[in-house]
Amino acid sequence: MFSLKRIATSTKAIAEPMLRCHRYYPRRAVVLQSRTVPQSQLLLHSKRFISTTSSTVEEEENNVAAENTNDHHAVVSTFDLFSIGVGPSSSHTVGPMRAAKIFITDLREHKVLDKVASLRVDLFGSLALTGVGHGTPEAILMGIEGESPDKVETSTIRSRVADIKSNKSIRLDGTHRISFDYDKNMLFNYFKTLPQHPNGLRFCAYDNNANMIATNEYFSIGGGFVVNAETQLDHGENVYYKQINEKDAVVAERREQDVAVVSLPFRNSEELLAVCKRENMTIAQVVFENELKWSTPEEIKEKLLRIWNTMDDSIRNGVMASPDDYLPGSLRVKRRAPRLYNKLLKGLYGAPLSQTGVGYSHSRIPLGDNAADDASVASTDVSNNTQYPLALTFLPKKPRKKFVLPALDYLSVYAIAVNEENACGGRVVTAPTNGASGTIPAVLKYYLEFISENPEKDVMEFLLTTAAIGMLFKRGASISAAEVGCQGEVGVACSMAAAGFTAVMGGTVDQVENAAEIGMEHNLGLTCDPIAGLVQVPCIERNALAAVKAIAAAQLALNGEGDHRVTLDQVIETMRQTGADMMSKYKETSQGGLAVNVPLC
Repeated sequence: MFSLKRIATSTKAIAEPMLRCHRYYPRRAVVLQSRTVPQSQLLLHSKRFISTTSSTVEEEENNVAAENTNDHHAVVSTFDLFSIGVGPSSSHTVGPMRAAKIFITDLREHKVLDKVASLRVDLFGSLALTGVGHGTPEAILMGIEGESPDKVETSTIRSRVADIKSNKSIRLDGTHRISFDYDKNMLFNYFKTLPQHPNGLRFCAYDNNANMIATNEYFSIGGGFVVNAETQLDHGENVYYKQINEKDAVVAERREQDVAVVSLPFRNSEELLAVCKRENMTIAQVVFENELKWSTPEEIKEKLLRIWNTMDDSIRNGVMASPDDYLPGSLRVKRRAPRLYNKLLKGLYGAPLSQTGVGYSHSRIPLGDNAADDASVASTDVSNNTQYPLALTFLPKKPRKKFVLPALDYLSVYAIAVNEENACGGRVVTAPTNGASGTIPAVLKYYLEFISENPEKDVMEFLLTTAAIGMLFKRGASISAAEVGCQGEVGVACSMAAAGFTAVMGGTVDQVENAAEIGMEHNLGLTCDPIAGLVQVPCIERNALAAVKAIAAAQLALNGEGDHRVTLDQVIETMRQTGADMMSKYKETSQGGLAVNVPLC
């Protein structure tokens, strides 16, 4: 929740430099004499003015910004980092859907929804350039109708969008029908980018007299995360200015990562390792203790298992689909996971899947009252032997395990299955993004099927460890391909998966950090150049290779002593600088790389 703030108009305030990519704060809209002027325009003018002054002033301001940034810890909720949504993209599908729902909900709660007669949506930068291939317009339309990524019925999206386009009308929040001409009211600004972030979109609501009622700009910063300026109503009233109860306050505080007070804060991997060694805890235990700020131990466990079960379902849906199906879009890419899975099972059972009756090998873990008897017994043992901190009880340290590589081909099949399901707009988990959603489930599924002795504890250990690494990348660099290329998505997923696998194999915290470093070091400079703007080529295969690379990184780390020349913090900073230097045509715009060298026909 946001409180109403007075808008600063001094040159000093306007010219304050933006913080680094992990903390973008969009500008408010400034209301001047019934004419709404985005403050971003004022910023552009102020930047031109500042450029004529001495470099000393600019350097001092940048140092202040960097100093302020360093005060903010990296901790966010694991369940903000891992969220259930729909494909094909977290930044281009999940984020825009959430942004649209936020805007419509604001209108409803301020009792101006019924006054809206027309709506205009502007897409900027990467959202405009690759939005069609990423399903951005469809996601926005669903958000306008009140849907959320974790609950929308994916099988109905296409038919509902077709009705909106043919009837030229849409229902705001599912109740208030207004005219909406898709070709006129959904605008793609291909050659414009808002200064705060490449993934920008703007909503404007008008009454019957074409007077603007409210407007806001939103920025999808990767992984389904959305930041937005406070919505401005006519006369400058703020949509977010409202009373909230205690429960809402907790949710709002959790969303504000920079002000959240957690038990064991850390800003980078060096501090994370120091906390682990000081408290004699694993990385997963540290994250668990921090998560207790927002949830009980039982709630954390249930949420983690639900995340994994959703991942497992996405693998199942991918491998059990028809092998004759094509992925949506102009590329006409045929599904490969079903045929590959059939071949693997044929090798194990001597006959095709359809003839064996074996079916899919589930790795789901029962929740709540449906848990197995042995799970309830284990729970009783835990309650009778509670240690503090609680993380020591729920996540005991793991003994060292021997590493074997049976049926490594399953890694590729699992990753391809998830990403094909994502490409079809199915239900997946952002891990940390939709475009990279296959790597972490594939590695965890592989571990559970071939190595795990305690799936429930291993799922918790794996996901909490990977979440910690994701937090470091989100704070220190970015998890948005539109900012830093695919190194921020598949590269980060590979690093997270390598860390998680090392942790469940019984590696030390130093080995976990080493595995994460190796996983990213060899993904530095990875570009994002999807052909036709679709999250298919090279995205699907890239997840499979990242899963295999994660296992290799973990193996190297486990065979070492944790002492290595390059640290994870150094790699994260290198990734940030590489992304900043990377040309925009290689950052999810489909204007370079494979996107321009592979013919579409």
